[in-house]
Amino acid sequence: MNLVISAVPRPWPFFFFFPVVLVICCLLCASINGAEANNKTVMSMGIITDVNTRIGKEEKTAMEIAVQNYNTNSESHQLSLHFRHALRVASAAEEMIRDQKVKVIIGMHAWPEAALVADVGRQTGVPVISFAAPAINPPLMPLLWPFLIQMAKNGSEQIQCIADIVHAYNWQRVIAIYEDEGYGSNAGMLALLSEALQNVGSEIEYRLVLPPFSSVNDPGRVVQEELIKLNKTQSRVFIVLDSSLETATYLFREAKQMGLVGRDSAWIISDSITSLLDSVNNSVISSMEGAIGIKTYYSENGNEYGNFYAHFRKIFRDKYPEEDNCDPGIYALRAYDSLRVVTQAIERMITYTSSPKILFDKMLLSNFSGLSGKIHFEGGQLLDSSTLRIVNVIGKRYKEIDFWTPEFGFSLSPSKEKGEEKNGRDNVSNPAKTLSGPVFWPGNLNRTPTGWEMPTDAKPLKIAVPGIATFDEFVKVTYGEKPNLNKYNGFCIQVFLRVRDLLRYDLPFEFEAHNGSYNDLIYGVYNKTYDAVIGDLTILAKRRQYVDFTLPYAESSMEMMVPAKPEWSALMFTVPFTWELWVATGAILIYTMLIVWFLEHQSNPEFSGPWKSQISTALWFTISSLFFAHREKIHNNSTRVVIVVWLFVVLVLTSSYTASLSSMLTVQQLQPTFTDIQWLKKNNLKVGCSGNSFVKEYVENVLKFSPENIMDVKNEYKYLEEFQSNNIAAAFLELPYVKVFLNKYCKGYSGTMPINRYGGLAFAFQKGSPIVKDFSEAILNLSESGDLKSLEDQWLTPPHECSTNLNSNTSNSLRLQSFLVLYLVSFSTSTICLLLSLIHFLINHRRHQDAYEGNVTPADESVWKNVEEMRLR
Repeated sequence: MNLVISAVPRPWPFFFFFPVVLVICCLLCASINGAEANNKTVMSMGIITDVNTRIGKEEKTAMEIAVQNYNTNSESHQLSLHFRHALRVASAAEEMIRDQKVKVIIGMHAWPEAALVADVGRQTGVPVISFAAPAINPPLMPLLWPFLIQMAKNGSEQIQCIADIVHAYNWQRVIAIYEDEGYGSNAGMLALLSEALQNVGSEIEYRLVLPPFSSVNDPGRVVQEELIKLNKTQSRVFIVLDSSLETATYLFREAKQMGLVGRDSAWIISDSITSLLDSVNNSVISSMEGAIGIKTYYSENGNEYGNFYAHFRKIFRDKYPEEDNCDPGIYALRAYDSLRVVTQAIERMITYTSSPKILFDKMLLSNFSGLSGKIHFEGGQLLDSSTLRIVNVIGKRYKEIDFWTPEFGFSLSPSKEKGEEKNGRDNVSNPAKTLSGPVFWPGNLNRTPTGWEMPTDAKPLKIAVPGIATFDEFVKVTYGEKPNLNKYNGFCIQVFLRVRDLLRYDLPFEFEAHNGSYNDLIYGVYNKTYDAVIGDLTILAKRRQYVDFTLPYAESSMEMMVPAKPEWSALMFTVPFTWELWVATGAILIYTMLIVWFLEHQSNPEFSGPWKSQISTALWFTISSLFFAHREKIHNNSTRVVIVVWLFVVLVLTSSYTASLSSMLTVQQLQPTFTDIQWLKKNNLKVGCSGNSFVKEYVENVLKFSPENIMDVKNEYKYLEEFQSNNIAAAFLELPYVKVFLNKYCKGYSGTMPINRYGGLAFAFQKGSPIVKDFSEAILNLSESGDLKSLEDQWLTPPHECSTNLNSNTSNSLRLQSFLVLYLVSFSTSTICLLLSLIHFLINHRRHQDAYEGNVTPADESVWKNVEEMRLR
C-alpha cells in the first residue's frame, strides 16, 4: 500500500498585498483627476507688456495671482497667459492670435500701441483690453475699434486737476514738460492742458520735449542740454505731463543741480510718475522734494484688498528680490481687475462658444467694485469718474494732502458725500480754493512760490525807462558819463519807488533808458529784452496782447488844447445872475410893490390920487428901496413888516451881485478860440501831437486828419513855440499832459472837454509776471492812503490861479436855488400881511354897515375907534 501524502499551500500574509493595492488606487485617482483636468476648457490670453520694468513686473505678478485664483476655483475653464514684449505690438498680437490662439489681448500703456493692437483685434475679432486711453476720445471710436475696452481713463480729468492747482495759486504761466513717445500722442494732452489753463486765465509759456529714454545713449547730458533752454524763460512752474520713471529721474536730478528746483519754483508731476514713487530709491525721491504729485485713488480697505496685498507681496518678493518695495500699485490693481473682467464674462456664458463677439459683449456687462475702483463700461470706456489723490514729496517720502474729483474739486475726503457737504451741491467745483493740506515747497519756502524767476542782487529786474519823454514832469533822465551813472526822476519814477517800498519782499532793479517809441518799449518787454517798463504808458487793448499792465495810477483821456482869449461881453453885468434868478427877482419886486400899494393907498396920502400916480409911486418906492433911497413915509404897521423883510432881501441880493460881478471882472475868464474839430479839418488847419505815442495814430485814423496836417511835436517847449509861431492851431494831448502844460501856460491856453477815454497810465511787465498783482495791490494802498494824490499834486496839479483853465469855462453865475428860501420868506410875509389887511377890511366894512343900520352901541363904537387908531399909527 502506497501512502500518498499531499502538501496543502499556506496563505500569504495580508501586509504583503497592501502596498500593491495602495499604488493601484493612487494610479486610479490620478487617472480620474487627469481626466477631469483634461475636460476643462483652456482659454489662452495674450499679455503685451515689458516685464523688465517695474510696471511690467507688477502687472505680471497681479495677473498670475488672478489666473491662479480662477483656475483653482473654476470647474469648467482654465486660463493660460502668454507674455510678449511691447516693442512690436502689432506683430506680437498677430503672432499670439495665430500661434497661441489667444482669445483676449491685454496690455499696452501707450495709446498709439493700443490703437495698433485694436486694429488687429478689429480685423481678427479678438477683444482687446487696453491700459491706455487717448487724450481726446474720437467721436467714432466704437466704430473704429469695435473690440476695444479701455481700463484707463483719458487724461482730461488729470489735466483739469492740474489746471485747478495752477489756478488755486494764481500762477499765470507754466512750462509743460513731456517725454516724446515717438508717435506724437502727447499733442492731445498738450492741447487739453492749454485749453484748461486758458479757462482759468493761465497759459503755457514754453514746451520742453525730451527724447525717448531708449533712444539716447547719454540721457543725463541730453536732459541737461534741454533744461538750459529754460534759462530764457521767466516761468518757474513746471508741469511734467508724461514721462518714464527713468527720464523723470534724470530730469529732477539735473534740474536740482541747475537750481530749477528751488525757491519760488513749483513742480507738478502726473500719475505716470507719482504712481511709481514707492518703487524708487531715496536719492531719486529726495531730488523731487517739494513737488506736487497727482495719483489715482484706490481704496486700501476691505478683505479682498488685504488678501491680494499679502499674496502679492509674498510672490513679488520671491520673484524680484532686487526690488526694494514690494507693495502693489495702481498698475497691479488694474491688471488684476482686467482679468476679473474676462473671468466674469466667461462665467456669464451659458455654454462655451468660440464667438469673440459674445465674449466681448459679456465683458462689457461688467459691473463690480474692483481693486482699482468701480468697473463699469459704456461704449468700451470706464463710466465712473476718477478720484485723484494729491501728494506732496517731503524728504525721502511723500504725504497725502488732498483729494480731487471732477464734480467737487478739492476735498479732504475722497467720498462724494464729503465733497457735497463741503462745497455744496450747486457748487460742483471749487478751483479757486487752495489745497487743504499744508504744502512743503521746493527750497523749504514758507510761503506760496510765485512760480516766476524773481529778481536777485545778481540778476536784478531790468526796467526800461523812456529816454526822451515829451514832458519831463513824468520821466526825466539826466545822463551821466556811463549808463550806470544816469539819474532818473519824475512823477512815474516816484510812484514806482513808493510802490516798491510797499512790497512784502525786496525787489532789486536797475533802470535803463530807451530812446524809442512807446510801442518799442512794449515790444522790448514782450521779447524779454526788458522785464518791465516804468513810465507814462497808457493802457491800450492792443498793448495788453503783449504785456500785463498794473492797475492805473493816473487817469487818461484825449483832450484838445487850443489858445484861449479873454471872455468879454456887453452884457457882462447880467452874468452874475442866471436868467431864472433875474425873473424871480423881478417877480418878487412887482409882488412887493403891489402889496405896499394895497396896504398904503387907503390911509397914506402919498399913495393916493389917480391910478397912474398910485402905481408909479408904489413902483418908485419899491425900486428906490433897492438902493435904500426911498423917502415916502409908511403909515401902516403891516407895510412896515413887509418893507423890513424886503430890505433884508435887497441887502443880500445886492451884496451877492456886487461880489460876483467883481470876481468876474477881476479874474480874467479865458474862452477857447474854438472847440469844433470839424472846423479845424474844414479849414485845413494844422494840429500837433507827440509822434512817439499812440496819439498821432489816433488823430490820423480816428479823427481823420490828413497826415500832412499833423505835426510831430517833441516836447512841451516845442508846443509853446508852435503855438506862438502859429504853425499849429490846436494840439491833441492826454489829460495828464494837459495838466502839466496848463500848469505853466494857463493864461494863454485852454483845454476842451475829453474827446475819448483810455485805461489810464500804468506800469508794464512781462505776461504772467506775479509782480503785476503785487504792484496793483500796492498802487491801491498808495491811492487809499492819499500818498498817490500827494504825488500828483506835487508834480501835475496846477496852482490856484490856473485851476480854472484846465477844462472849458464853467459859468459862475448865481442860481435861483441860492436864494429860494429868502424869496419864500419875503413872499410869505407879504401874503400874510395882505390877508390880515383883507380881514380887517371885511370887519370894518361890516361895522360900517351895522352902524348904518343902527345896531352898534356907543361902547362898541368907542372900542373899534381905539383899534383903528392903533392900526393907523
